[in-house]
Formats: sequence, structure tokens, C-alpha cells
Amino acid sequence: MSQPFLQKSGVLWNISRTGGGDATNLLIVATKYYTHFVTGTGRARSAPGNEWSGVVELREPLTHGRANRELRSLLAQSFDLETDEIRILHWARLH
Repeated sequence: MSQPFLQKSGVLWNISRTGGGDATNLLIVATKYYTHFVTGTGRARSAPGNEWSGVVELREPLTHGRANRELRSLLAQSFDLETDEIRILHWARLH
């Protein structure tokens, strides 16, 4: 490779790594969770429900002790259901 190309890549790297002053527009990064759950009626557990899976993005991480309950509540709100109509089969935080 030629020397000017190496110098250019070094300059580009330096520019991309240097701060541009005080950042005033920081964005909140969402916490992502893989979820696998069933929706159905809470009273009739034997009735077949709808099975769902996918990624849920939250503004804040779930609290360790109440994660299952919090996730059920958030999913129920999103699907316009009661909390007891959501049964979580599996969930995991994505990194």
C-alpha cells in the first residue's frame, strides 16, 4: 500500500475517535429482550391461546426480582389484555 493511503486512514481513525465537544443530545438506549409467550383467556386455561415470540425494547432494564411480572404487565398493555391473560414461556435479555 502507498504511504498517503496509510496516512489518510490514520487521520480518519483519529477523527472518528476524538470527541467533538460536550454532547448535549444523548439518547436513551433501549434494553432488548427476547420473549416467547402465550396470550389467552385467564379464566379458561384449557382454551388454546395465541403463541407469540419476538424482541421487546424497553427504556429501562427489568428489575431482577419482579421481571416476569413487569414483562407480563407491559405485554398485556400492548395487547390490550389483562395481565392474567399473558403466560410467559421464556424471556432473555439480549446483549
